[in-house]
Amino acid sequence: MKRILIQNAIIVNEGKKFLGSVVIAGETIEEVLTNEQVPSIACDEVINASGCYLMPGVIDDHVHFRDPGLTHKADITSESQAALAGGVTSVMDMPNTSPQTTSISALQDKLKLYSEKCLINYSCYFGATNDNADQFKNLDIHSVCGIKLFMGSSTGNMLVDRMETLRKIFAEANLPVAAHCEDQNTISQNTKKLCEETQSDDLPLSCHPQIRSTEACYSSSQLAVSLAKEYNTRLHLLHVSTDAELDLLSNAPLNNQKRITAEACVAHLLFSDNDYEHLGTRIKCNPAIKSADDKNALRKAVNSGKIDVIATDHAPHTLDEKVGGALKAVSGMPMIQFSLVSMLELVDDEIFTIEKIVEKMCHAPAEIFEINQRGYIRTGYKADLVLVRPYHPWTVSKDIILSKCKWSPLEGHTFKWKIEKTFVNGSLLYSDGQVKDIRAGQQLSFR
Repeated sequence: MKRILIQNAIIVNEGKKFLGSVVIAGETIEEVLTNEQVPSIACDEVINASGCYLMPGVIDDHVHFRDPGLTHKADITSESQAALAGGVTSVMDMPNTSPQTTSISALQDKLKLYSEKCLINYSCYFGATNDNADQFKNLDIHSVCGIKLFMGSSTGNMLVDRMETLRKIFAEANLPVAAHCEDQNTISQNTKKLCEETQSDDLPLSCHPQIRSTEACYSSSQLAVSLAKEYNTRLHLLHVSTDAELDLLSNAPLNNQKRITAEACVAHLLFSDNDYEHLGTRIKCNPAIKSADDKNALRKAVNSGKIDVIATDHAPHTLDEKVGGALKAVSGMPMIQFSLVSMLELVDDEIFTIEKIVEKMCHAPAEIFEINQRGYIRTGYKADLVLVRPYHPWTVSKDIILSKCKWSPLEGHTFKWKIEKTFVNGSLLYSDGQVKDIRAGQQLSFR
């Protein structure tokens, strides 16, 4: 069994950082050493990580890798390559593909596709519809991460808008319910009003946060929280985007007693509606990027514990699909390759600590979804690790973007942090700008 020693790193793990070393033996972490300690068994390879921070690999609980059926804009292989370059070692994929992952057979087919194409660790959500709650009992709780619920709003036909169905879903869900919360009636009324005022079949992009408004988000999230409390359902609120929704959340410690958890996405922590002017539809997403006050409230909620997880909602589209205004341009952006470095930049800005970033991007997803043996630097855990180097400026350009869509809202931005190496199950799959096309990823195991 090959042993790799990563030495002289600043290890960030479980709220602490210290100078130390990690021994990888095969797929797992064999030893975690302070700097005075030496490996108990000689190692075959030594990596000098002086000046670097060593973290658990990022677990992104919210991605759209577009396979199957939408592979003109992204696929599992291309997006897992981008993930590796971003220090992301595990992902959970959403069900709004073609076909949609709303039957057991479609889920099995998708997982098989992942096993053949994915370089990193993976799981897939099962998509709820108005008529498939009876299938929940057939889901394997050890291999499926959760049930995705488009509650009141969806870009496809997965909208669940019947109250009796919602009650059935919350009553019978045997897995965490991950909910996209925007009220479709409010969205429709806002759209109709703005179109009547402008006499147009499209609207300026600045109207997007007025259409998908704070009211649309809050009313839907409030209903989800109310149902979760009524049925004691494990609810995970996806991409919280408003200050108002934070009033629905608790800052209780993340443990088995916390039944309602929440996610903030990188885009909502980075951008505000002031950025539409220069970034345009590149930052159009659902729910919409909102005000600077909302952005700052979300940042504070990350630190207070009301927001439990930072994810991406990585959603590639072609640039042709992003043409138009608030109604015609599609929503979504590719973020996974630059998510960790973006959050580390906020560490430099003293908005977060590096320990907080590791907590929200590595530890918390593992706890919320009860992922076995991942998310921490611990003896016996899988060796999903990322080395990052500070004070190493580089600029995002089209030629380094690995997502198939080949664009980013961060093009032209210079980062000070660099992802140097990414390990998946002990295999070095990304090093100094190069991805190794090795499918070392595994299906995630839960509970």
